[in-house]
Amino acid sequence: MDIHGISGAATVAIASSAVFVLVARSWHRLSRVIGVQPSFANSIMREAAQRFRDEFERLSNKRSTYLGACLVFLVLFVAAYELDADRLFLGYPLWQLYILFAALLCCVLLSAQQLLKTSMECHRVRLLRDSNIAVGHGVQRIAADFGYAYHDVDTAAGMIDHLIIGASGAYAINVVAKRPSAGGTVSLDGTDLVFSPVGGTETIVPIAAAIAALEREFRRLLDHRVRVRSVIAVPGWEIDSQSSEEHLLVNEKSLPMLCTWKDKNDHLMNEDADALHALLAARCSLASERRSTRSEQGHETVLE
Repeated sequence: MDIHGISGAATVAIASSAVFVLVARSWHRLSRVIGVQPSFANSIMREAAQRFRDEFERLSNKRSTYLGACLVFLVLFVAAYELDADRLFLGYPLWQLYILFAALLCCVLLSAQQLLKTSMECHRVRLLRDSNIAVGHGVQRIAADFGYAYHDVDTAAGMIDHLIIGASGAYAINVVAKRPSAGGTVSLDGTDLVFSPVGGTETIVPIAAAIAALEREFRRLLDHRVRVRSVIAVPGWEIDSQSSEEHLLVNEKSLPMLCTWKDKNDHLMNEDADALHALLAARCSLASERRSTRSEQGHETVLE
């Protein structure tokens, strides 16, 4: 293979692959912008791990686009080389062809890096999605006899993964997703989750901040304090110990323990529970999610 043939074939293949990626990404973005409004959007609530489902779908489409571009590149490179693409650069000095070849090689390496980065992000989001679904199914079973269940609840300080509201009180269930290890245990030490024997810690400070923000919002709505109990779920890990009474540490199997973690002072009157339900139902509906998405897209456009 000579430098003329390689440079010509690679130029044709990379240019065509770039056009393929541009068209595919534009189509995916257009599909999200003009997506059909679901029927009864005001009455359909977010499912468990809804944001991670959506993010995984977006990343999967992105990864598929890059994989398709790789296939386009390989097919067109072979075809162009067989069809004598070296004619594109006949008469060019060799030093220019080597510079062009180096630039084309950089494009290939950058594309491979982007594909690898997207694949790793897919892997991470899949773990978050599956962990939240596993806990979310447990939340749904508990809520059947307890009260109302909500997923992906926005607060001024962050997102709460799952929320249960009932006559016995309010429970915020947040998921910490970490790939399980054989015989792995997790314990709560102050504001840190400690994983053993693999080592490593995970802070729960953002979780506490989101719950505090939700409590302040409930107080403004009802004009009295509503305690939101904090439940931290770590799927796939055995629970060792916890040093704080402010949080209940569980896994996906021991989640029903939260039903016994209550106090008579946490009980809600029916009218209070109904008011909270109206607030959260409006916030967690698909119609609300679409309005939020359009607002974020408009904000991104301004920044760009």
